[in-house]
Amino acid sequence: MFEYSGALHIHSIFSDGTGTIEQIASFANEMGLDFIMMTDHNTLEPKFKGYERWYNNTLVLVGYELNDLQNNNHYLVFGTDELAGEFEQISDEEKGNKLSAEEYVHEINKKGGTGIIAHPFEKRKHIIEHPSYPWTEWNSKEFNGMEIWNHMSQWAEGLTEKNKLQRFLHPLKSIIAPDEETLNKWDELNLERKVIGVGSIDAHAHKQNVLGFFEVEIFPYKILFKSIRTHILCNNQLKPGDFENFESHKSEVLNAIREGHSFIVNSYHGNGKGFRFFAEYDGNSYIMGDEITLDKTKNKNITFKVFVPKEAEIRLLHNGKIINKTKALDCFFDYNLPGNYRVECRINEFGWIFSNHIRVI
Repeated sequence: MFEYSGALHIHSIFSDGTGTIEQIASFANEMGLDFIMMTDHNTLEPKFKGYERWYNNTLVLVGYELNDLQNNNHYLVFGTDELAGEFEQISDEEKGNKLSAEEYVHEINKKGGTGIIAHPFEKRKHIIEHPSYPWTEWNSKEFNGMEIWNHMSQWAEGLTEKNKLQRFLHPLKSIIAPDEETLNKWDELNLERKVIGVGSIDAHAHKQNVLGFFEVEIFPYKILFKSIRTHILCNNQLKPGDFENFESHKSEVLNAIREGHSFIVNSYHGNGKGFRFFAEYDGNSYIMGDEITLDKTKNKNITFKVFVPKEAEIRLLHNGKIINKTKALDCFFDYNLPGNYRVECRINEFGWIFSNHIRVI
């Protein structure tokens, strides 16, 4: 399979970001990203204006970020050509959807789109003009996935008056690992059905006044492209500049995201390319996002295999609980219990790589 590295959840001047899509794509190309996924608030205008295309070696896809009338339940939507629901102005700058979150999740599914919960347990409170926007509609059972790691949310949640300047100047150093509450919920949801996980940057490149006398850009696009990436595994090769087959390239990326053929990397701690987590059972191989059906007439183990590009602490989790860990470049684990298996790789207790699940039924 072919591995590609991308960044999700990015805002431009089409909503509350400060960069043009051309500028953002240029930064992404410079930083070696194979694809980026734009998510301006409640608009698909960039798609209608032709911004969804190849920019040198970077594929730019356009989705949008949806929210309700309370400005909660933010939802990243990809793979549709029209907005869900109807909108109402809820402030001078923001709109909200008249549908409930459960209703717009259902509508997006009917349209064949892919939807991902944004910053599900956000708790930030130190930037008054940017409050938290948590997900509250857990009764919905149709969302495809959730952000298990959001750079902007984690950065803001740990912000205090004492560390404000340091965090403004060094936005990558403070990102430790995904929130445990989010990981626990993700594992819990996967006990019922497949819910894929992605990592995102939530990039706006906001400008913020510091100490009352100078302005800094929080999360410059170029800097954030060095942080949390989602790596995907595709069946077919993406060919930069192949405009004739753009739709098939787009489908490859969206399908890999939707199926969970992916893993999340904090690139600040090292390039994650080459990481692999897969399983072998009864002569077949299975990758992240796949499901294995145990043959109860055969007393055979599943062999889980992990390879990492540099030495790290490798943790194998079953239904959210660590069942094995080792410090290595690779390792094999044999198990035959039903449930959900995923891998975490850490470097000096900092989160580095987080896989999607392989489900065993």
